[in-house]
Amino acid sequence: MITKKEFNKEIDLIIANAIREDVGEGDHSSLACISHDAEGTAKLLVKDEGIIAGIDFARQVFEFVDTGLSMDVKIPDGNPVKYGDVCFYVSGNSQSILKAERLVLNGMQRMSAIATKTNAYVKLLEGTGTRILDTRKTTPGIRALEKWAVKIGGGENHRFALYDMIMLKDNHIDFCGGIEKAIAKTREYLKDQKLNLKIICEARNLDEIQQILDAGGVYRILIDNFNYEDTRKAVEMIGDSCLTESSGGITLETARKYAECGVDYISSGALTHSVHNMDLSLKAV
Repeated sequence: MITKKEFNKEIDLIIANAIREDVGEGDHSSLACISHDAEGTAKLLVKDEGIIAGIDFARQVFEFVDTGLSMDVKIPDGNPVKYGDVCFYVSGNSQSILKAERLVLNGMQRMSAIATKTNAYVKLLEGTGTRILDTRKTTPGIRALEKWAVKIGGGENHRFALYDMIMLKDNHIDFCGGIEKAIAKTREYLKDQKLNLKIICEARNLDEIQQILDAGGVYRILIDNFNYEDTRKAVEMIGDSCLTESSGGITLETARKYAECGVDYISSGALTHSVHNMDLSLKAV
């Protein structure tokens, strides 16, 4: 899996690129009417409800823009918030606060929406032993932010990208010529390349579940687009051979029933691709 150092590098790249995109040669609106040495304070105001996420991201943005900016956090990441709550105050150079404002809001609004949705799944699955996973169905360029938000909401991260885990899906299997061949070639590749990567293999039906079990050596079987009855059968077939993951259009309405089939994980792209941003504002005080 991706290391903490690699993850932090991704966040640094997101911030640097976003400031480049938004500020360019300068924030002429602020430069035109606010003195370069003016000082001020602004508050992060919640105009919605849910789970707040991105407080630590905001801190990193402010530090990137101006190390002289200081934050007074009132509500840390992962806590429930409601309309009218103030999550933090930021103080320092007024031009710097305004330069960072839009990136802070864009990041936090998206992250809070994802954390809120993830937390809804987490609460729904309580008592089942099943954990909720994200996917690679993320917004290009800000995957690290979105996966960070899933963690804040109480979920777990699937692989970060194509390089940190092997995942043999239907197209890999079909292009390769079958499950047995795909798994065998993958093992050979990992050995030749001296790579220590876990293997997940997708199954489209119970026959493919058996083929994966016969091939052996996989970390987790992806039980994709199965109904409840066949999911229960698949879990029974797999037993303790490896971990299990249900996926394929699973929603808040169906997640609990899939969890009750006994799977270890449920993965849902909806955590990151189908959310509505939390309404937040940064207001001068």
